[in-house]
Amino acid sequence: MRQTAAYRADQPGDHLTLGTIERRDLRPDDVAVRVTHCGVCHTDLHTLRGTDPDAFPVVPGHEFVGVVTATGTDVGGFAVGDPVAVGNIVDSCGACAMCRAGQENYCAEFPTLTYGGRDRVDGTPTLGAYSAEHVVREDFVYRRPAHLDPAGVAPLMCAGVTVWEPLRRWEAGPGQRVGVVGIGGLGHLAVKLAAALGAEVTVFTTSADKVDDARRLGATHVVVSTDPDQMRRAAQSLDLVVDTVAVEHDLEPYLAVLDLDGTLCSVGHLGPVSVETMALLVGRKSLSSSGSGGRPRTQELLDFCGEHGITADVEVVPSADVDRALERLARNDVRYRFVLDLSDLPD
Repeated sequence: MRQTAAYRADQPGDHLTLGTIERRDLRPDDVAVRVTHCGVCHTDLHTLRGTDPDAFPVVPGHEFVGVVTATGTDVGGFAVGDPVAVGNIVDSCGACAMCRAGQENYCAEFPTLTYGGRDRVDGTPTLGAYSAEHVVREDFVYRRPAHLDPAGVAPLMCAGVTVWEPLRRWEAGPGQRVGVVGIGGLGHLAVKLAAALGAEVTVFTTSADKVDDARRLGATHVVVSTDPDQMRRAAQSLDLVVDTVAVEHDLEPYLAVLDLDGTLCSVGHLGPVSVETMALLVGRKSLSSSGSGGRPRTQELLDFCGEHGITADVEVVPSADVDRALERLARNDVRYRFVLDLSDLPD
C-alpha cells in the first residue's frame, strides 16, 4: 500500500485533520496522480455535516487536477509528468447500456464515486482528493490543457461538466436562447460555456449586485427574478433554462420564460419538486434534470475549455485553511469556487 497525506474526518461532527491514509498499490490499469489543486464543492460540506457514522471516515474532494507520478503496466494513454484532471467518478461497471453509451454517470450498478463509494475490486471505501496523491483507473483520468490555470480547471470536473451535459444535450449554440438561474459555482460556468458555444444567454438572479458580474461572464440579458415586471418581460423568450439553484424553490416562474417546446433542466436542487401540469402543457414544455457527466463529454469539456480559454472563477486557499473555506462556503461567501492548493502537503 502507498501512504499519503490527507485531510480526513473520522466521525460525524469532526473537523478535518491532517494525517496519513493508504492508497492502493497500482493495478495494471491505474494512474497515480500528485494532486495540486482540488475544488471545494457543496457536496463536501453536506457530507461532512452528515450524521450517519457509517459514512465515515471521510476524505472529501472530487474535482481535482495534478500531475501523473506513476502508471500501471497496462496504461498506454498517460506518462509520468502528464497534466491531468479527475472528476467525481472513478469507476463504473463498463457493461450496462449507460456505460456503453458513454454515460458512466448513469451506470446501472451506480458509478464508483471518488469518495464515499466502494472500490469495485476490493470493496474498500474510496477516499477523496483533499490529499497529496490519488490513484485512479486510467479510463477515468482526463487530459488537462496545460496552458490553463490548474486551479481554475479543477471545478470544471464537477461543476463544469454538470452544466456542460445539458448544454450539449439541448444543443446550445448560435440561434439558441439559453437561460441560467443562479450565479454560483455551477451557474457562473454555465454562463461562460453557453456564451462560448454561441448562445444568447439570459441570467436570472435574486441579487441586483450581480448584474454587472453576469454581463462580465457573458450574459446578454440579466433578469432580477424578484422583480415581477422583469419576469413578465422575459416570458416565452428562451429555448433552454439551466437551473443551478441548490435549494428548494418554485420552478414555475422559470417554466413561464420558456418558448414553445422549451426545456427547463434542473441541476442544482436534487429534492422533490411540485409543478402544475398546466405549466408544462401550455407551450408543450419539458422539465428535465441531469447529473455529472460521462467520459466522452468530460474530455470534450476540457478540450473546449482549452480551446476557448475557459476556467472557473476561483479563490485559491492553502490546504491548511480548509475549515475556513468550508465555513465561508456555508455562508455562500465565495465568488465562485474555493480551490485548495495541496502543493503544501508532503509528498
